[in-house]
Amino acid sequence: MAEIIYFDKPGPGNTDAVAEAVARRRAELGIEHVVCASNSGETALKVWEAIGDPAVTLVAIPEHAGWKKDSDDSSLTDDRRRMLEDAGIRVLICSHALSGVARSISNKFGGVSHVEIIAHTLRRISEGTKVAVEVAVMAADAGLVPTDREIIAVGGTGRGADTALVLRPAHMNSFFDLEIREIICKPRQRN
Repeated sequence: MAEIIYFDKPGPGNTDAVAEAVARRRAELGIEHVVCASNSGETALKVWEAIGDPAVTLVAIPEHAGWKKDSDDSSLTDDRRRMLEDAGIRVLICSHALSGVARSISNKFGGVSHVEIIAHTLRRISEGTKVAVEVAVMAADAGLVPTDREIIAVGGTGRGADTALVLRPAHMNSFFDLEIREIICKPRQRN
């Protein structure tokens, strides 16, 4: 049985430890696919270096274009995207599975959507848990990870990584088939 690593606080100071824990657990379980939220690409590069196995598929997922109001740019620069792809990392930029159009409706008219309730529920575990589940669904919908076996999903609170999960992903249209199988690491408290 694997032990869970608990960090005292959330945030980017945990990124190196998360990358090492992901690499170790991935090797122990023989997992071939890892997804990683990575706005600038820095976290994805750290995870990739820790894994050190070109046979593994690593998918980096930054914020989508338009995430920052009045901007058509993604958080990932074109130069950094090329750097990731040249290293063998796949990059996926798309709508966020646990907000999407529902957030626009809430922002415009108020209230809360079913999807936002799911997101807030996952945040009770940690912000990184919500992000890790979300990027796993996004990668599954893009056909970049399988849904019939375990993957590792990495998320964080703001910048960097502080959470990693072993899970069996699901597509958005079968979200409730997603199974969180293990928590590799997470912060003990929220911001």
